[in-house]
Amino acid sequence: MVLAAAARYQTPLAIPLMDLRLEKADLLARLRPAAPPEDLTFDEPPGADDLELARDTADAPFAPRQRAQLDAIDRVAARPDVLPLGMAIGPFSLLTRLLRDPISAVALAGGGVSAEEEPLVAAAERCLELARGAVRRWTCAQLAAGAAAVVVCEPAVSTSYLSPLQIADGSSVFDRFVIEPLLEVKRSLEVRGALLFLHDCGELTEAMVAALASRIRPAVLSLGSSRRLWEDAGLVPADVVLYGNLPTRHFHLDVTLPIERLRALTRELVVRMREAGRPFILGSECDVLHVPDAAETIRRKVDAMLAEEA
Repeated sequence: MVLAAAARYQTPLAIPLMDLRLEKADLLARLRPAAPPEDLTFDEPPGADDLELARDTADAPFAPRQRAQLDAIDRVAARPDVLPLGMAIGPFSLLTRLLRDPISAVALAGGGVSAEEEPLVAAAERCLELARGAVRRWTCAQLAAGAAAVVVCEPAVSTSYLSPLQIADGSSVFDRFVIEPLLEVKRSLEVRGALLFLHDCGELTEAMVAALASRIRPAVLSLGSSRRLWEDAGLVPADVVLYGNLPTRHFHLDVTLPIERLRALTRELVVRMREAGRPFILGSECDVLHVPDAAETIRRKVDAMLAEEA
């Protein structure tokens, strides 16, 4: 399927399905094998036994869905004409899926409340440790299968979870919960000669964009359609390739996004990026949503996006 998609859309990048449920399911299958993964979140700090069990099971076999993705990467890696990519959720976004109340926990941490003072902050810190380990396990497995780059998706890195006011006032919350874990991911990729493709479709401030671009310095930075890519080009180092950022989450509805409007948005983006003097990869703001009843509509719009001339 990955190879078929790359061939259909004439791209050398073989990108797996963006399924950001896999790491949580894998982690909780190791910690709570009897519980449905979607039902389990923490409202109290995970215990030391949870952290130890996560470390002890870091080499456990993967579930069939993940094994299938590893097999696909292995097959793609055998092809000289296609670049195999991996796919993973980012540590912070996984943290928000492990906590019952991530907004309060991160806000308290951003306000300077310590783990010793507040159980919610302790839960956030320990869930972040679990998330870092889960992301490390999955990215390293994909690299071992032959991935040349990994798309790391951080949709929760946004003003929905992180207060711009706290960050502007000098809070370390962005560094502790976003930058440092992502730098760890990047280092693990670099050690194996792989590249980081960082995706963030969240609502971001200019300071957040600049920090992700300059401090993480991924090979590719993908942003959501809430950002004007041609304006963000001035915030991003020239050696970071920009990707995106058409509103593909609306492709399934002609009422919301008529095809002529999509063509106009595509032309505008290409022209504006050309005026900014910035090469980029034209693409989606996010994974193209799978809506079974609208599959043909979505396919028609993706084709129009790629065929539009500016």
